[in-house]
Amino acid sequence: MLRAPILAWYELHRRELPMRASDVSPWGTLVFEVMSQQTPIPRVQPIWERWMRLWPSPADFAAASPAEALVEWAHLGYPSRALRLRECAQVIVREWGCEVPDSYEALLALPGIGPYTASALASFQFHERIPVLDTNIRRVFARVRDGVEFARRSAPSRAEFAAAVCWLPENGVDCARWNVAIMEFGAVVCTQRSPKCQDCPLRKDCAWANAGFPPAEVRPRGQSWKGTDRQARGRVMAALRRSPEGISIDEAVAAARLEGADPEQAPRVIEALISDGLVAEDSTTRHITLPRE
Repeated sequence: MLRAPILAWYELHRRELPMRASDVSPWGTLVFEVMSQQTPIPRVQPIWERWMRLWPSPADFAAASPAEALVEWAHLGYPSRALRLRECAQVIVREWGCEVPDSYEALLALPGIGPYTASALASFQFHERIPVLDTNIRRVFARVRDGVEFARRSAPSRAEFAAAVCWLPENGVDCARWNVAIMEFGAVVCTQRSPKCQDCPLRKDCAWANAGFPPAEVRPRGQSWKGTDRQARGRVMAALRRSPEGISIDEAVAAARLEGADPEQAPRVIEALISDGLVAEDSTTRHITLPRE
């Protein structure tokens, strides 16, 4: 069992992250886990800290307007997550007495909460004996245990989940520490692009290293950004955050227009933002604003 070397490494090298502090509330952990999906922690930290000052409880955030949520989401990307998080806060207030529910099943039933976030909350906050399978942890398991390079799939398989359960300590508190330790190890040492194999405490026992570091059979394709609808959407949302009173459709089109893009991209992007509920349109004045209700 390779738990001991990873836990020992964690004791010496863990980052002091305010989001992982022992006094962070279940709500604070929930917000952090939603924010950090597909987003690096250094980008998340200052925004999370501001959110915790503005909205330290589900009730505080449930009372915020959609526009306030989208403005404070800033540059995290995928802004629909902010609106889903607001829905989640409202359900917690309405159905759970303002307290984040304390079981995996109940967490999974909340708006915008998927299996990873539910398992992270259940483990880190409520000490349920459950694996937390983010990309970092899955990469460590694939390399160290299975001897293969990690090829990202959309969700962990049943086999991955069952194998991860076998590595869990028996005690729920110890499980939480193990989950966060191996997650940190994957984020800092067993990284995707430049793993620090020379400094790895598992080097001698790593099946991937002992197999000669074989590459993945199918390499995951990186997400493009430049020139995409997602980039154009981000430019419109940034313009609206700078002008909370709203901007004209023409200004929105100018913000969304990317060099060399399809001429239909900007109108398409704006229509999609309206359809997704991320912006509101006043057809009389031909202006768009962030949603107020």
